[in-house]
Amino acid sequence: MDQTKIGRFIADCRKKSNLTQMQLAEKLGITDKAISKWERGMAMPDSSIMLELCDILCISVNELLSGEKISMENSNQKNEQLLLDLAKEVERKNKTIWTSMWVIMGVSMTALFAGIFISSLLIPEGIWQLVIILGICILFLVPCFYALKLEVSVGAYKCKNCGHEIVPTYSAALWAMHRGTTRHLKCPKCNKRTWCKKVLKKEISNL
Repeated sequence: MDQTKIGRFIADCRKKSNLTQMQLAEKLGITDKAISKWERGMAMPDSSIMLELCDILCISVNELLSGEKISMENSNQKNEQLLLDLAKEVERKNKTIWTSMWVIMGVSMTALFAGIFISSLLIPEGIWQLVIILGICILFLVPCFYALKLEVSVGAYKCKNCGHEIVPTYSAALWAMHRGTTRHLKCPKCNKRTWCKKVLKKEISNL
């Protein structure tokens, strides 16, 4: 999606509706700075207010995300292109989050082993050495929990039995047995518990 094009389109539709940025912001219950960011291509409208924005500007969601008016003849083609763009955007964001997760895990593991090694060298054996090592291990768990949250937030887990893509809750993923990013989850479709492999591409339904 071209945010600059979408921003110009929002600005044009707003002006055709004889609305200032402040007036549009008041109708949506947001600040005029948010409207300004949209129109400059610096941000996108939040999904929670997208339908209301389209209603005010008398446009469809497809037109908003395409950044232009869509004729009936070009509607199907634009829908297909829009779905393709959305799929690419989701995939790009998923890969970014996925990379961040592995960076967090890598840095945390390195810090854990380095902390334990340095503590064993510099601190005499005894209760204080044990306390510090336990403290380092506890601190290591914090980024691990955050990394799991990132893992759950992208893509889905594919059921080995029926192929259904599962998006579990954080607690379900936390308590599930796992091998790396493959987790033992219960599939809501086939109702069987099996090893589900992480996949980054989720199906995108038609708009």
